[in-house]
Amino acid sequence: MQSASDQPEHDYPDHWEADVVLRDGGTARIRPITADDADRLVSFYEQVSDESKYYRFFAPYPRLSAKDVHRFTHHDFVDRVGLAATVGGEFIATVRYDRINDRGLPASAPADEAEVAFLVQDAHQGRGVASALLEHIAAVARERDIRRFAAEVLPANTKMIKVFTDAGYTQKRSFEDGSVRLHLDLEPTDRSLAVQRAREQRAEARSVQRLLTPRSVAVVGAGRAPGGVGRTVLRNLLGAGFTGRVYAVNAALGEAGGTAGAVELDGVPAYPSVAAIGEPVDLAIVAVPAERVPEVVADCGEHGVQGLVVLSAGYAESGAAGRERQRQLVRQARSYGMRIIGPNAFGIINTAAEVSLNASLAPQMPAAGRIGLFTQSGAIGIALLAGLHRRGAGLSSFISAGNRADVSGNDFLQHWYDDPGTDVVLLYLESIGNPRKFTRLARRTAAVKPVVVVKGARHSGSAPPGHRVPVTRVPHATVSALLRQAGVIRVDTVTELVDAGLLLAAQPLPAGPRVAILGNSESLGLLTYDACLTEGLRPLRPLDLTTAAEPADFRDALAAALADETSDAVVVNAIPWVGENGATEFGDGEVLAASLREAVASAPAPTKPVVVVHVEMGGLAEALAAATSTRPTPPERGTAGAGATRPPAPPAPASAGPGAAPAPAAGPAANHPTGHDAPTGSGVPTGPGVPTGPGAPAAPAAPASSTTPVSPGAIPAYPAAERAVRALAEAVRYGQWRRQAAEPGRVPEYEDIDEAGAAALIERVLGGEDAEPQGVTLDTAQAGELLARYGIAVLPTLPAPTSDAAVSAAARLGYPVALKTTAPHLRHRPDLGGVRLDLASEEQLRAAYAELTEVLGKPEELQPVVQAMVPRGVDTVVRSAIDPAVGAVLSFGLSGAASELLGDTAHRLVPATDRDVAELVRSLRTAPLLFGWRGSAPVDTPALEEVLLRVSRLVDDHPEVVAVSLEPVVVAPRGLSVLGATVRLAPPPPRTDLGPRSLPSYRTA
Repeated sequence: MQSASDQPEHDYPDHWEADVVLRDGGTARIRPITADDADRLVSFYEQVSDESKYYRFFAPYPRLSAKDVHRFTHHDFVDRVGLAATVGGEFIATVRYDRINDRGLPASAPADEAEVAFLVQDAHQGRGVASALLEHIAAVARERDIRRFAAEVLPANTKMIKVFTDAGYTQKRSFEDGSVRLHLDLEPTDRSLAVQRAREQRAEARSVQRLLTPRSVAVVGAGRAPGGVGRTVLRNLLGAGFTGRVYAVNAALGEAGGTAGAVELDGVPAYPSVAAIGEPVDLAIVAVPAERVPEVVADCGEHGVQGLVVLSAGYAESGAAGRERQRQLVRQARSYGMRIIGPNAFGIINTAAEVSLNASLAPQMPAAGRIGLFTQSGAIGIALLAGLHRRGAGLSSFISAGNRADVSGNDFLQHWYDDPGTDVVLLYLESIGNPRKFTRLARRTAAVKPVVVVKGARHSGSAPPGHRVPVTRVPHATVSALLRQAGVIRVDTVTELVDAGLLLAAQPLPAGPRVAILGNSESLGLLTYDACLTEGLRPLRPLDLTTAAEPADFRDALAAALADETSDAVVVNAIPWVGENGATEFGDGEVLAASLREAVASAPAPTKPVVVVHVEMGGLAEALAAATSTRPTPPERGTAGAGATRPPAPPAPASAGPGAAPAPAAGPAANHPTGHDAPTGSGVPTGPGVPTGPGAPAAPAAPASSTTPVSPGAIPAYPAAERAVRALAEAVRYGQWRRQAAEPGRVPEYEDIDEAGAAALIERVLGGEDAEPQGVTLDTAQAGELLARYGIAVLPTLPAPTSDAAVSAAARLGYPVALKTTAPHLRHRPDLGGVRLDLASEEQLRAAYAELTEVLGKPEELQPVVQAMVPRGVDTVVRSAIDPAVGAVLSFGLSGAASELLGDTAHRLVPATDRDVAELVRSLRTAPLLFGWRGSAPVDTPALEEVLLRVSRLVDDHPEVVAVSLEPVVVAPRGLSVLGATVRLAPPPPRTDLGPRSLPSYRTA
């Protein structure tokens, strides 16, 4: 971008370019200002009010001189830097810094202070542009070794003062010569990071809200003939009763001539372009071939469209050319301040009655409910919609994001975090683009509402086509463990996702693992009992009501179980009872369902979850779920668009009964031009209504401005005991996590830690002449010294290249000693015979040395060493490593081939708290060996936990420590001994979560 006639001292820093989400949900691009921007700067300045100019220059300044323009567009990108926020390629705000010395005069390094100044176009003030620019210019300044900003602001310029004071940086403020003088320390603080993340949450949540709550929608690519993707979405929009304005856009209408809007498609006015509509359009649904999408995006961007749902295929899922097309799509949309769902998306749904938006290929609107659902697959989205409908669960919103090139699951977590209409979040993910951010957002969201995740493509070894994700070295099992640490309910199948979501949306969280079991089948009760034990629950003895039990008996038994303080949850088992005349006494299950709901309603407070396991109980599941009221029919609007009459919604297809296949979509879905899974056979009929009959209360009409929530009387039902108990166990574990999260652990402070000494050692090693750019593994002495700075003592190891050297080493250490090999192929493999213990004399040592070298190889191959013997205990392994995707991870396991073979290793994110490490130690399947298994002496777990905390502190304090391995760590009944240590240092990987707010980059280079 730099002019060839006036090159700066440094190359153009393209890594400073970033897309950001602003306070109102729109986007802007931040980039360095160059000499090519002279005309843009002049045009921008002409649109700034005289008042804003006065605030910037402290005097009337109607126009920029040629000298001003040159100064503000020519930078060296070190001592003088300017950044601009742009929308549609035009400046909306600028910021610049100039390095100064202690007298306030222009300077160069090593001066570490700079003067900073902003100017925001009046039309864009209040959008958070200045706050975003401050984050980015501060990051640039830190990169250029500037540690402080100075700013001079007029007292009347309260907005600018607030930008500085609210940023969270350490600052000083004074009043000099009629102006406010501010000094900001640019080192990030806990408060500045909290401010940044709070702003990120509000902005990204607002950007999603704009997509879900449009006032007007244009379907671009709606064909004149029935059928096709665009026409299908248009019909679905109308059928759902969308409360805003709807327009159809078809470029072929312009070729045919005629008056714009005179043609109607499905009763709404149709236009040849978005520009021809002549009224604001908030959301555009794009269903045109990929090669035509750029002109559609330009048309939308130039006429104020806020967001796009791109159904078109032919992008990153189709190969290298498609990936480039996808990058260009994202860059083009963001340049206009728009966000994208897709491409290759299935669409979005918002069931709120005041919106009633079905901008998707799902032919029927789901019932309103309290579940937010995000998927990356249209086919899985169809299955989930159908499965949730069959089980009587309603949705607050649904998103199937396709390639998720822009808007992702992270954005919707930001939205659902404080969305009052969503109580449970369900996510089907095939890839996680930013795992570190996802874990952070999931932890925060899980603290207030359940987040359930099923991950596809777990074993393929690569991301699905079209998904851009960072490379990670962490195994899938490790990622799952870290997600669970963040409070995420991690399930393996789509069925389990629905099972867990159904329970969590309708029932309270259990207070503990104690489960009461009752029912009219002794065998089903035993199966439930066994399933509880398998899932780690504590079942009570099943209560067999016998096959003679009637609905009233179920009601009384359930009421008693709910009142019993010895249980935390109740599982009800039910099978049909055949009377003497051969008739099924429970009919189709409605009578039993009414009795169970009556028992739940009679409980003093809904403190225990209730689940039902049924076998061939016709209608029971539907009747139990019938407490989910149907979404009220939206009021029919008389107009659509420019005075057109909206046709009534198409009638819902009749259900064929429980378990019937959903009704197929109308239209030629089999010829789906965008490459989606065809929606044929994937329809989601409308939800069941409130039961009627004797004694059934009339359902009050819900106000049109609110979503009808799931009634507390809804009881989830499952066709198998294992599924019900598995869902219940997930709720139990999540409830326990929530209680613990309310009182988080702490990171202990150890007075003997020498952080400065460790930093000096690291700097000395990495700054040495022999240091490699990719890092260096410390030798034994250096590793021991670094660990000692953090209070971790490594047992001395002396080399023994000959038997005489071994004897000399033993004399220094004192008998008894251990002789072991350290060759890579034998290291930490006692099962291969490379270790001899308890050598109490020179004679034994020489004999062991001769035996080792005779059996395993020459001394130079074996690399023998001698160590003093330590008290017997349990051999364990403590490790930490930094992964580019998830950050620093602390790992723990027992030493030995069996543990490695079984993958019995536990993981926690760094920094770990005292509670984290206590759980880490106890989460192993082999953990009983540490606590006195089969009469052995329990080991010193507090000492073990302290070592884990010290390693965590070391890695967290010094990101240059990219890997630590302590093996083995022998934990005795009193104390422990670290027998071996490996430490690797490297320049720290970039921490994207600590930098300024930005959206994922899609550079073409």
